[in-house]
Amino acid sequence: MAEVNYRTEGIKKRQRKNLVIGLLFASPWIIGFLIFELYPILMSFYYSLTDYNLFSPPKWVGLENYEKLFQDDKFYLSLYNTIYITIFGLFPHLAFALLMALLLNMNVKGQALYRTIYFLPTLVPAVAGSLLWMWLFNGQYGLINELLGYLGLGQPNWLVDPDWTKPAIIIMGFWGTGTTTIMYLAALQDVPKVYYEAAEIDGANFWQKFRHITLPAISPVSLFLIIMGLIGSFQYFTQGLIFAEASQSVGGPENSMLFYAIYLYQVAFSFLKMGYASAMAWVLFIIVLILTIIVFKTSAKWVYYGGEK
Repeated sequence: MAEVNYRTEGIKKRQRKNLVIGLLFASPWIIGFLIFELYPILMSFYYSLTDYNLFSPPKWVGLENYEKLFQDDKFYLSLYNTIYITIFGLFPHLAFALLMALLLNMNVKGQALYRTIYFLPTLVPAVAGSLLWMWLFNGQYGLINELLGYLGLGQPNWLVDPDWTKPAIIIMGFWGTGTTTIMYLAALQDVPKVYYEAAEIDGANFWQKFRHITLPAISPVSLFLIIMGLIGSFQYFTQGLIFAEASQSVGGPENSMLFYAIYLYQVAFSFLKMGYASAMAWVLFIIVLILTIIVFKTSAKWVYYGGEK
């Protein structure tokens, strides 16, 4: 009996030692998370319940910031602009990236070169890429309008006309889908070829193989990209801010490019309403959380793992 207790105590001692060693190795991340992530998160929630402008102590106002937020016309406008860019930008970009991945997955000469060329725009910094596209979208001497004029089509004032600012941003987004394409390409290469061979024996055409084999096989990657795309779309900032400079205003012509993150930035660092901006951040968090939960709940109907149907 004494020997069994001795062994049990020895095992527990080794487990405690391993736990301490593991915590020591993880301590830089734990300390960093507590100081640089958890503390700011908790403080932002506290500030959302206060009137705070950085230069005076926070004054407790309760839910007043949230009440003002839902009475703010710019809040609804920025939310509309963000939802617009999410719906008409995210899903077309995903479809385009999948199409490019299918093309880049074909066994043709120069395949590696094509993949490299297509991925290169992703390496361009967002600011530099936005400035480049500002020249392309210039209404007077931009290359895009030159091509449209050559084809006999209309030449919109992309960055000046509020009806065309968001479509311009969406068009620019197709240029930066290299990372999404690479992820889809990796997923396509992971699909067992025996499935396609069996489908060909049964007489399946390209569309039938794509619908019943390819899409289900890459659906886990699609789920990941949709969730990350939703999060990224609701934080859309850099391109909208750079494009808006063409009209010399933060939100662009008639605030057509006043996205939620841009308005939050304006409230925080232009108006110095840190409490109000913190409330905006928490509302954004709740919106993204709800959308993410909805996507996860519905994913059981269209996401397939392994050999599941």
